[in-house]
Amino acid sequence: MIEARHLRVLRTVAATGSFSAAARELGCTQPAVSQQMKALEASAGTPLIVRTGRETRLTEAGEVLVRHATGILAGLTAAEEEMAAIAGLRAGRVRLVSFPSGSSTLVPTALAALRAAHPGTRVSLVEAEPPASAVMLREGDCDVALAFRYGGSAAEWDDLVVRPLLVDRLVGVVPEGHRLAGAGEGAGEGEGASERAGTVAIGELADEPWIAGCPRCRKQLVDACEESGFTPRIDFATDDYPAVIGLVAAGLGVAMLPELALEAVRPRGVRTLTVEPSVHREIVALTLPDLAQVPAVAATLDQLVLAAAR
Repeated sequence: MIEARHLRVLRTVAATGSFSAAARELGCTQPAVSQQMKALEASAGTPLIVRTGRETRLTEAGEVLVRHATGILAGLTAAEEEMAAIAGLRAGRVRLVSFPSGSSTLVPTALAALRAAHPGTRVSLVEAEPPASAVMLREGDCDVALAFRYGGSAAEWDDLVVRPLLVDRLVGVVPEGHRLAGAGEGAGEGEGASERAGTVAIGELADEPWIAGCPRCRKQLVDACEESGFTPRIDFATDDYPAVIGLVAAGLGVAMLPELALEAVRPRGVRTLTVEPSVHREIVALTLPDLAQVPAVAATLDQLVLAAAR
């Protein structure tokens, strides 16, 4: 009989490429990893791993078993969590992964409400941009993934439970003294006028140097610009939104940022512009079908939905 603990070891060996690296990842000894692999191969009745020097590679049978292991282990985790919640042993745990602007806006509100309603639920948080966050979810490294996509293929998350949260518009960001900083009738009037300007066509920024974000955002920027007849000259690229604001404020370029990202930073020295044609990203919470039935995971999803509605 194949044991879950052996599957976890096999998956770690496949991910790290060697017994010694897997041992470090699992916090055990290399002989222990080797022993568990021998037991798994005995249960399977066929070799699963071929060792070549210090490295390992999967046999065809090993590749098949690793492919199935993720779903098996996710199902076991879901069952354990749900039974524990029903038995009243603990309220559960949730491993959450989020992109940075979601971590600083939606996540704090959702987790504060979750803790108030379910004080026994333990939540951990790490950051990753999509599509890496969805990969982490499929590989069993998290329970809920906060992610986004621009238009994208509807099939991208077909195997996952998708909870829509909000549609986030992208806005242009230019230095305070920029020629377009006064665009629109409302510029220079009322509270916040030092930051907020009007509406421009993206083509009006065709000759500007650009500051781009994460790879997915960078691709969307290039696509949006090319649809308007030009290719942006990207001088800087950074995933750090305060860094983007600082670079723009220093006059080193212009950018397009999600409104959610602007909520998380203090945009000093810049003006925001409504850019046409408009660009939006869909923000969602993702989980696996089995995990969606776990009370702690379901409660986390519900709180993320409520946080996005505020």
